[in-house]
Amino acid sequence: MPVSSPTDSPATIIKPLPVLSRYYQEDEQRRSFVGKLFDDAAGHYDRLEQLMSLGSGRWYRREALKRAGLLPGMKVLDVATGTGLVAREALGIVGPAGRIIGIDPSVGMLSEAAGALPICLVRGRAEELPFAPSSFDFVCMGYALRHMSDLTGALRQFLSVLKPGGLLLMLEITAPRRGLRRMLVGDYMSRFVPAISKLLPGGKARRDGQSGRLLLEYYRDTIAQCVDPEVILNAMRAAGLPHPRRRLELGIFSEYTAAKPG
Repeated sequence: MPVSSPTDSPATIIKPLPVLSRYYQEDEQRRSFVGKLFDDAAGHYDRLEQLMSLGSGRWYRREALKRAGLLPGMKVLDVATGTGLVAREALGIVGPAGRIIGIDPSVGMLSEAAGALPICLVRGRAEELPFAPSSFDFVCMGYALRHMSDLTGALRQFLSVLKPGGLLLMLEITAPRRGLRRMLVGDYMSRFVPAISKLLPGGKARRDGQSGRLLLEYYRDTIAQCVDPEVILNAMRAAGLPHPRRRLELGIFSEYTAAKPG
């Protein structure tokens, strides 16, 4: 059974994004659109990520996990694990005495992760975690905050499955709000991203290339439209994480961290 919280109520729902009418017309359609998007792109998602991060993604994820307090022997839940990019780095840190469980709603992504990593994989959503309370030392989520339907609800789930004193890390890309940096990020997403999408493999290629380009365009638009960092920090406080922190790297990479009280 999913973890529940007595404080859940419609009034506390915080949606990370408005309705993006280019992709779906009503908020209720978001889940099915995002599910199909990631299923279709799963086979070449890792290549897309390497192109977008210019090969630095593995190093950055590993260092962010260490900064957040991940240690050998910990039991970790990787939410929205996708193809397992964050889980792979976590596995190298926790070592043989630790354990990683990945959860994701996309069958395609889970299939890719299963072929790459020796970890337990579960199909499910951040807003309805099928784990007992106080099960994990560490919960992480990489670049999926924008895809949540209810940010506060998901955070309450994270809080519930964490052990007292357990740690949370959420990685996200934050578009600068003004100035030269915002312009540069905008150019990167609107010009460079479409250009690198043409480097996708060709073969079954037309469909793969189309799904890859759609995913990159959706990323660009969700990064631009995501709620401000202060909204995310307030949602963390509202969910029961009293002292959330945000670390900003290179002006765009946000690391949201918190510890469960107790």
